[in-house]
Amino acid sequence: MELSISNLCASHRGGAKMAGILREINIKSDMPTVDNAIKRITYNIKNAAALGISAIKFIHGYGASGKGGAIRTESRKYLDRQITQRQIQFYIKGEDFSIFDEATRKAFSFCDDLRRDSDLERHNNGITIVIL
Repeated sequence: MELSISNLCASHRGGAKMAGILREINIKSDMPTVDNAIKRITYNIKNAAALGISAIKFIHGYGASGKGGAIRTESRKYLDRQITQRQIQFYIKGEDFSIFDEATRKAFSFCDDLRRDSDLERHNNGITIVIL
């Protein structure tokens, strides 16, 4: 399991305390099965609180066809269940990650570094951002 970036958002900038920690997880790096990818998502969500993480950016890829991708599709179904079970607050699809999206603007209050994320405004359907 590759942890490619961990950004600390809980720093003091200009006297104002910023919220949360953003972690980026590449779950597609070794081309796992859907079941193994879901296990990686589960592991990272369950351990995030102990590490003070408030947002996770999962890189799951587009899928071989570029149209769907089993990992992307199944991981978002899984995240829908996690919302229902109150394990996460919400998630943002990469294709919706924009300053014009209400969920994205709400996520900024959890982790200010999301404002500077390289995928903001890229409409990248190969990622999903989870707010814990």
